[in-house]
Amino acid sequence: MTNIVGVRFKGNGKIYYFDPCGLELKLGDYCVVETARGMECGEVALASRAVEDGDVVQPLKPVLRIADAADHRQMERNRAREKRAAEVFAEKAKKHKLEMSLVDVEYTFDGSKILFFFTAEGRVDFRDLVKDLAAVFKTRIELRQIGVRDECKMMGGIGMCGRPFCCNQFLSDFSRVTIKSAKDQGLSLNPVKISGVCGILMCCLNYEQATYEELSKKLPKTGTQVETPGGKGTVAELSVLTGKVKVRFTSEDGTVTFETYDAQDVRSLRAPRSEGGERKSKAAKGPKPAKAEK
Repeated sequence: MTNIVGVRFKGNGKIYYFDPCGLELKLGDYCVVETARGMECGEVALASRAVEDGDVVQPLKPVLRIADAADHRQMERNRAREKRAAEVFAEKAKKHKLEMSLVDVEYTFDGSKILFFFTAEGRVDFRDLVKDLAAVFKTRIELRQIGVRDECKMMGGIGMCGRPFCCNQFLSDFSRVTIKSAKDQGLSLNPVKISGVCGILMCCLNYEQATYEELSKKLPKTGTQVETPGGKGTVAELSVLTGKVKVRFTSEDGTVTFETYDAQDVRSLRAPRSEGGERKSKAAKGPKPAKAEK
């Protein structure tokens, strides 16, 4: 078993595991940790606990100390410096005539690096901009171009449901969303209706997908032949959540009617198998003709 503590550096950011080094860290505490980009101060999102060795990637970076009053003051100073850095960035980008939209600015805890996150239509040559920023701040400068999904997560906003973006509120990682989820849930495949502000399929399509997949196992497929209390018909439509099956009946004179049944009252029709295991509906294959001897 390995002792770990989960730390988050952004309010809605990813949780990273660290070695608590014997410190008793509770949910909501702040601590100073060693990261790949230097010392950082973050909030404990997962209290100290023991997990299986295979659940973490070794070696773990250590927790250096529990944050004290001086560390909190340092964080407040960094937040104030980030506002000034954003103003300078906008000024210098305009000077170099660069089409860049600044999304966020981050100072590392010890002030050894400033990270600027921006969006742009295409690739941007910002080498001269970096030189100007380094001359002003006298520290390491890093510019990162991000996509629209990350921009929405950082900026926040209101979705079509009338609630704040899920990615900004509580989602720490982006999950892969596919059009299959919309199809399984019977949603309109109009991109405008199933895409978020970021232009990508809405994250919430994944929330109920497991339920739909489980319930769908108890229903016949659309287009299959079924036996119902009203006779034989074809499945025209399914209501997965209610367990209802809409069946199409075609009479001898070509009249088409529809009836809705509970899934338990509908039985799929399959061609019976012969003793050899093949379906009777398939034509039996005759013996292969013998090859003529030369």
